[in-house]
Amino acid sequence: MTVNQISIFIENKYGKLCEILTFLANEQIRIVAATVADTSEYGILRLIVSDPQRAFRLLKENSVSANLTEVLAIVSPSSAESFAHTLCCFSRSGLSIEYMYCFSLDGKSILILRTSDREAAHEVIRRQNLEYLTENDLINL
Repeated sequence: MTVNQISIFIENKYGKLCEILTFLANEQIRIVAATVADTSEYGILRLIVSDPQRAFRLLKENSVSANLTEVLAIVSPSSAESFAHTLCCFSRSGLSIEYMYCFSLDGKSILILRTSDREAAHEVIRRQNLEYLTENDLINL
């Protein structure tokens, strides 16, 4: 039910993002979803990729500061009402959303999110009958 995401800590310096993505490109690792959050000193690049374990090893071999984390991939119609409904399911259960990003495919949105409690989030997904994608589902998109 969870998906491996790579979180990469990047200095806010010209060319760093290009350098990291080139490591992945040279190994023909496909990026399924990505987001960048930044501060004045560093950024966090979050990626869902075609082979997270290999990508993670590659980044570590190249001295890139990266972590593997588990996130959820929830399918939702592409509307604010649907996003609100989905996120409220977690809120009503006392779970906070630590971060979220999304992408659209074939008229649906895939919400990538991390909650304050992964096991409780799995229960919300089961109880609310939310549609989700596995890592294999995402990799095969």
